[in-house]
Amino acid sequence: MNVSMERSVPVWMASGPVADAPLLRSDEHADVVIVGAGIAGLSTAYELMRAGKSVIVIDRGPIGGGMSSRTTAHLASALDDFYHRLISRRGLETARRYFNSQAAAIDRIEAIQQHEGIDCDFVRLDGYFFLSPGDDESLLEQEIDACEQIGFNGVSWVERAPVPGVDTGRSLRFPRQGRFHPRKYMAGLARAILRDGGRLYANTPVTGFQETADGVTLTAGHGHKIHAQAAVVATNSPVNDRVAVHTKQPPYRTYVIAGPVEAGSVPDALVWDTQEAYHYVRIQPTGGAEDILIIGGEDHKTGTVHDMGDRFAALEEWTRRHYPQLQSIEYRWSGQVMEPVDYLPFTGLNHGNTHIYIHTGDSGQGMTNGVAGAMILRDLILGLDNSWAEVTDPQRISLSAAGEFLKENIEAATHWVEHLTAGEVSSTNDIQPGQGAVIRDGLKKLAVFRDESGTLHARSATCSHAGCVVHWNPFERCWDCPCHGSHFAVDGSVLNGPAISPLAKADYEE
Repeated sequence: MNVSMERSVPVWMASGPVADAPLLRSDEHADVVIVGAGIAGLSTAYELMRAGKSVIVIDRGPIGGGMSSRTTAHLASALDDFYHRLISRRGLETARRYFNSQAAAIDRIEAIQQHEGIDCDFVRLDGYFFLSPGDDESLLEQEIDACEQIGFNGVSWVERAPVPGVDTGRSLRFPRQGRFHPRKYMAGLARAILRDGGRLYANTPVTGFQETADGVTLTAGHGHKIHAQAAVVATNSPVNDRVAVHTKQPPYRTYVIAGPVEAGSVPDALVWDTQEAYHYVRIQPTGGAEDILIIGGEDHKTGTVHDMGDRFAALEEWTRRHYPQLQSIEYRWSGQVMEPVDYLPFTGLNHGNTHIYIHTGDSGQGMTNGVAGAMILRDLILGLDNSWAEVTDPQRISLSAAGEFLKENIEAATHWVEHLTAGEVSSTNDIQPGQGAVIRDGLKKLAVFRDESGTLHARSATCSHAGCVVHWNPFERCWDCPCHGSHFAVDGSVLNGPAISPLAKADYEE
């Protein structure tokens, strides 16, 4: 069970399953075991198998059914947090190496889909970055200067971005960006992995890690063991660690709408603006008379708001102003991104381990970060040098990000204090059918959902990962942890890590 069980359905899921895979039903051995069957996990498996390693990939839900299917699948070597800010925080050489990793990731996707014959609608195109009303053009000037410093060749000024409904004014054009269909691409990776002897296991959550001098033993599914020389945790947020990485990357929910436009009426380009919770736009061709226009934005810290309806309304209003060709909205969905405090992902050996590697902290660029991360992990496991590995080292300490680190963790601490406060409602009578709320029951807080028949479903409101109080998500109809981003179904089962255990059962009578 993973986030494929949340209520919204992304446009990508219309293409069908990524791969059919069984449950793990026996003990297994491999050179490397990978936890998480999204873009990062499948790409890592593919890279290691090309190098001759035997690989097992497991996922708590369907293969490719996690956050990689809730993306908008922009393939961008431009940085959504801005290269000039990255240079200020991490230095010029770090920014240069990171850019090279992102450009290489797009190249790698292009090469793999050609080599494997994966029909995933991959195409190279330009990206455009334009000012939101009231923002100063100096921001764009700083960014083009930063791109010149790191060797991002070809970034240039244009008189306007290709946004049909508004005159954006002077904007930046980024060449050799890309887009593709993420599930079709992951399906191609899965076929190649299975063809070459890799093993995929779905609906097989990991429940324990044991590291020895010789390797790692994972407990997964119904207590079966997987023995390997190395393990890679490539989940949205690592499920093997309680605090070390999680304190450095707060979780954010982001929202997406999509609908048909007449084919060719909207330029095939990546477009994003400078708004703080920026808007990002692309099309997905269907091969027919219509394209699908895809727009994302309206981000917020996970588990901190209940106004998803207002956010979708704002997203639609922005879209209809900028893209009047949109005929109707046929898809609405949300996803989660982890935002590292120093802008870059965490890829490499986990804190305190010698055989367990992680990949997380993708920010809004999960597709390219996931593929670049796979190349880093491949080289680290094979004992090869990789010039990007130092940049993404999970054990790094970024003193320049200390203020952001402190701010985020003070905010997280407030959610532990919620154990002492009143419930969101005073009585379950205030919970309408199809809705949930946190209530106080003596010394405990409970997460209570009332289904359409009126039956109550009560679980502990204490996140099983680090003890924060979960909050109700009325759009996806799940419980979100605002501290580190775990999601739980109404029956308490885990939909998304870092939690690996369900919300505890609770006895409650109305």
